[in-house]
Amino acid sequence: MKNDPIALDRLSDAVEAKAPAFTDLSDRIWAMPELRFAEQRSAEAQIALLEAEGFRVTRNVAGIPTAFIAESGAEDGPLIGFLGEFDALAGLSQEAGVAEARPLEAGGNGHGCGHNLLGAGAMLAAVSARDALREAGMKGRVRYYGCPGEEGGSGKTFMAREGAFDDLDAAITWHPGAFNGVMSIRNLANYQVYFRFKGKAAHAAGSPHLGRSALDAVELMNVGVNYLREHMPQEARVHYAITNSGGVSPNVVQADAEVLYLIRAPRVAEAAALFERVKACAEGAAIMTGTRWSFEIDKACSELMQNRTLEMALHGNFQTLGAPGHDEADLRFAAEIRRTLSAEDIASEVASYGAKPEEGEAVLHEGVLPFDGTPVTQAGSTDVGDVSQIVPTVQAFGGCWAIGTPFHTWQVVAQGQSEHAHKGMVQVAKVMAATALDGFRDPELLARAKAELRERRGGRGYECPIPADVLAPPLRRKG
Repeated sequence: MKNDPIALDRLSDAVEAKAPAFTDLSDRIWAMPELRFAEQRSAEAQIALLEAEGFRVTRNVAGIPTAFIAESGAEDGPLIGFLGEFDALAGLSQEAGVAEARPLEAGGNGHGCGHNLLGAGAMLAAVSARDALREAGMKGRVRYYGCPGEEGGSGKTFMAREGAFDDLDAAITWHPGAFNGVMSIRNLANYQVYFRFKGKAAHAAGSPHLGRSALDAVELMNVGVNYLREHMPQEARVHYAITNSGGVSPNVVQADAEVLYLIRAPRVAEAAALFERVKACAEGAAIMTGTRWSFEIDKACSELMQNRTLEMALHGNFQTLGAPGHDEADLRFAAEIRRTLSAEDIASEVASYGAKPEEGEAVLHEGVLPFDGTPVTQAGSTDVGDVSQIVPTVQAFGGCWAIGTPFHTWQVVAQGQSEHAHKGMVQVAKVMAATALDGFRDPELLARAKAELRERRGGRGYECPIPADVLAPPLRRKG
């Protein structure tokens, strides 16, 4: 909508008018942080507001209790989806509005990745785009996807496996961060897998020769994988955590042990190949220790597929609408947060956005990052990747945190209810809604975006990295 500033002004005013209900929703979800696939109250809070706005809601998408789709608009015309989230992180409980680590509950949860803002902002964009469609008398439908379990759960990948995104013409989403601009990144696909070993218990001093140590198998597997690192693709990453050491008694040969692996590579096929080599390390460890081994895929996700067509449209709207304005109170609190960060923290975070070092000297971002279509390489993963493999997808960053704030920290949680976070959320909602309206009124834009996706995929269809027999975590039998 960059060539229609009058329409953008009207859209901006309409978003501002709707905003209080959605910033309030964000604050309420911040105050009830729930972990992956257990976000019942957060999902219900989003659903209640969407139903009040006249959206039709489908629950239990892909059989996941906290996954839902909300839709509004005419049956004919383009169908554009907005992706939202609402899950929190363990161990990041934190009081809002203070520039020191101050947990509300020892070991409690906290919104250390800003998903309270992410979901509410995507909802605000969806509702505003629907309202603008109605006002203009244009045909089209708007969907909001309530996507659970992004943090270590790949909720969207399970939803993608069941076809939840197949009929979309485009998907739009965002992520809170320290800068405003297009979120164009190359990232890593991944597999998250439990490896379990079964041995035989024995007295570690009296009859060690009769035991078969599952814990030894875990340790030998880890040693094997660590030697494997030299022979992995340069950009690949492998992480692990021992989730069951077998017990706390050193005088027992441990009969059961478990280790959780996160295997990453630039493309999902490379991650799958590396997964096979990690499995070989597990098999070798079992042979060496006389134990039995098994594995269980917990989740997986594909790499992001850039769509420059939609990214340029979003960037144009960001340039026209600009960044949110900040007052002295915003700048003062952000400066207090920055004083808790090291120079290394700040430099690393600035670089991760593709920003220039001098752009890290400000307290809050007052502009829009330049964009020439070149993605920034990051080593993390996101289940948005699977959506982007199916439908043209575009993402934005919204400046909600002090520049230099690392993700997954108490500093993010402390800023989660701040006025500058609210302002960033509302501003990016305007940009996303404007980009959706570009698609609704310009079918050629959507056609070009689809053609680009087909070209990037080289004629290959989407293959979900999660096998059909792997259930989403909330559907698995316990024990």
